[in-house]
Amino acid sequence: MAKTEFMKAYSNLIEDERNGVLIVITGKPYSWNRAYDEIKNDTELGKQILKKLVKLGILHEV
Repeated sequence: MAKTEFMKAYSNLIEDERNGVLIVITGKPYSWNRAYDEIKNDTELGKQILKKLVKLGILHEV
């Protein structure tokens, strides 16, 4: 599942890297930290982030 894969990748990142931009959605950049919060809380934005990461081939939907 994409959410589990994201959480695993996030947990393996070094602290400094988590502040870096992970993805841009509708012209707005989102850091790993922001994406983590949105995905963890199952928000609509979190779902959009996961969907785009899957579409880009960064994560895999099972």
